[in-house]
Amino acid sequence: MSAAHERAERPQAQDGPVRYDRQGPVATITMNRPEYRNAQNSAMTYALDRAFYRAAADDEVKVVVLAGAGEHFSAGHDIGTPQRDAHLPFERKAGLWWDHSDKAGAERRFARESEVYLGMCRRWRELPKPVVAAVQGACVAGGLMLAWVCDLIVASDDAFFADPVVRMGIPGVEYFAHPWVMPPRVAKEFLFTGERMTAQRAHEVGMVNRVVPRAELIDQVAELALRIAGMPRMGLALAKRAVNQAEDLQGLHTGMDSVFGLHHLAHAHNAETAADPLGGLDLRAMKEGSA
Repeated sequence: MSAAHERAERPQAQDGPVRYDRQGPVATITMNRPEYRNAQNSAMTYALDRAFYRAAADDEVKVVVLAGAGEHFSAGHDIGTPQRDAHLPFERKAGLWWDHSDKAGAERRFARESEVYLGMCRRWRELPKPVVAAVQGACVAGGLMLAWVCDLIVASDDAFFADPVVRMGIPGVEYFAHPWVMPPRVAKEFLFTGERMTAQRAHEVGMVNRVVPRAELIDQVAELALRIAGMPRMGLALAKRAVNQAEDLQGLHTGMDSVFGLHHLAHAHNAETAADPLGGLDLRAMKEGSA
């Protein structure tokens, strides 16, 4: 195992929920809640946003790498750790919806998720520098959203992908890119079963660019990032924008808006018919269901 890989694997909780490191033209943003499989609470989401802004503003940075500390990239949104903070107010950055923390019902959930889920992911997708995801272990539900906003995905051979939220009676995660990152029938199977998709299968359907041995993930991502960094900054920014615009013309942006509404219809239905807006499922049930 390389020294770079050892540094990436070593938990450093004292550094906060996100670590930022720049080496030459490459900035590496690392989710840093390994003890919770990098589950995303709001503190992590806003720390990620600050890190992406930092990379965008730094003229020395040509390429950004998004990684997860520890054994897993991200197990999704935080629905049960001791630091779950969905009830707390944060300074809003991604939209003009009001603070959710003193609201109730659908108004509370829609305002929060418009900001920290759909809104943040859309902002990060538009970062005018290439972003490469280095994915190992679990990339589940909200973890998919983070990988999907990246321009390239390099997965270790032990990585797996899943969106098991249909078990909650919800049609999929908030950043609903499924029919664009994989063929529609594959997306339906992915959602209907909630089963794990291996890194190799993800590569076969075009969701992942490369699959590499786990021990080589960090080094191979660094090599790819440096190769991209050799291209002109403006050329990279315009090429990225061109492809993103093509996806939007294929319905990505408006499709997400419509599914976001269905997502919240499902939450409201659960609130009336089940134990809670998550359909009464907790972290353990979701983990077991996607096994």
